[in-house]
Amino acid sequence: MMKQIFGKLPKKTSKSSNPNVEVPPSSKPSNSNAPNGTVAPSSNRATNGVYEALPSFRDVPTSEKPNLFIKKLTLCCVVFDFTDPSKNLREKEIKRQTLLELVDYISTVSTKFTDAAMQEIAKLAVVNLFREFSSANQESKMLETLDAGDDEEPALEPAWPHLQVVYELLLRFVASPMTDAKLAKRYIDHSFVLKLLDLFDSEDQREREYLKTILHRIYGKFMVHRPFIRKAINNIFYRFMFETEKHNGIAELLEILGSIINGFALPLKEEHKLFLVRALIPLHRPKCAAAYHQQLCYCIVQFVEKDFKLADTVIRGLLKYWPVTNSSKEVMFLGELEEVLEATQAAEFQRCMVPLFRLIARCINSSHFQVAERALFLWNNDHIRNLITQNYKVIMPIVFPAMERNTRGHWHQAVQSLTLNVRKVLAETDQALFDECLAKFQEDEANKTEVLAKREATWKLLEDLAASKTVSNEAVLLSRFSSSVTLATGKTSAS
Repeated sequence: MMKQIFGKLPKKTSKSSNPNVEVPPSSKPSNSNAPNGTVAPSSNRATNGVYEALPSFRDVPTSEKPNLFIKKLTLCCVVFDFTDPSKNLREKEIKRQTLLELVDYISTVSTKFTDAAMQEIAKLAVVNLFREFSSANQESKMLETLDAGDDEEPALEPAWPHLQVVYELLLRFVASPMTDAKLAKRYIDHSFVLKLLDLFDSEDQREREYLKTILHRIYGKFMVHRPFIRKAINNIFYRFMFETEKHNGIAELLEILGSIINGFALPLKEEHKLFLVRALIPLHRPKCAAAYHQQLCYCIVQFVEKDFKLADTVIRGLLKYWPVTNSSKEVMFLGELEEVLEATQAAEFQRCMVPLFRLIARCINSSHFQVAERALFLWNNDHIRNLITQNYKVIMPIVFPAMERNTRGHWHQAVQSLTLNVRKVLAETDQALFDECLAKFQEDEANKTEVLAKREATWKLLEDLAASKTVSNEAVLLSRFSSSVTLATGKTSAS
């Protein structure tokens, strides 16, 4: 009876008794239904079979090298766990050496890549590079970094020894003259580009540098993808500005855009102008703008140099997002403002000079000496000083009160010295207007002193009356009495 039962059970399939038989990765079922729509890394493949190195390209005839190239690409689609440094040491080294051989082969190949080879290269990149970053881990690491200060070391990718070679392989493939863009665009498609852009949020700066170079090469080689890449970068900026305000790769993306903007044809398309207004200028708003301000400033100045009529739009955008309580950010804005003004023509300058110099006057009076210094340094720029001189009748009355207050009471000696130098320049420009501004300033200060004295006298009367009424427990209506006291004070001064 028992024999009949056991006889109906399915028999186990026999395995090779030779432990050194290589199990090729292609013989395993591939998980093509990954959550992100790409080929999922099958990390279990390295442990189910023996991972053996393939022959070197030098050891096979030239006719067999293309097939060996594809086999090596397939072999490198096995992903290992790098969180444990002591695990799969031999297999990791085999893979690294194979990747290095592939990089060398791509650099020296003299024939066009076949369709199958390009498909395997794209698959290699998908399996090894494309991964999701945990937002929870990033937020906790960001909080730790803020608590620890600026000296905290950036997080490094543990799998970088392999990732670096994979990035180098992808870069050599994209840049290779043997890569036909018309065929390769089937695999370096929109989905591939989007996943590549997602990797810019990596905390490892080394990875972001490779991504920057690769994306720039893709933009140059695959012209069909250019509008899509610009739009995708726009979307990253929008999400960063209006949703998360957390992204590690904004500086690198702006660096790519700086090169792209430099190549824009004239006249500028409306799409590019909208990109300036909707994406670049609002990037001044986030608190962490200092992390990418240098690259952002370069992009902004590129636009103004391409089309000087955009200067008014840019300057008004800077005024809109001008920091109020962040002095270090204010110093950055003043530096960017100087670069924009250097590329500004007289007509555009006149459109925005009144609100602009009201803000500069406020910066001159700043109690933060670096802000005041940076604002006064604008007069050291020959082009800006010429623009001011051409419009001194409008600008001098705006900035003169701030200058005069600095000379009389600013706490920092260097700011006082710079103010005296600029004040001298104003006097030399038009002495009559200078004297008129000085007389008006003195009159305004006297009026302020008189108003202050009246206010203090009014409050003194109120305090005395309130004290006398408190003794007799009578109610005091301060608002009505204040009005009557003000009227009585006005009648007394009139008589």
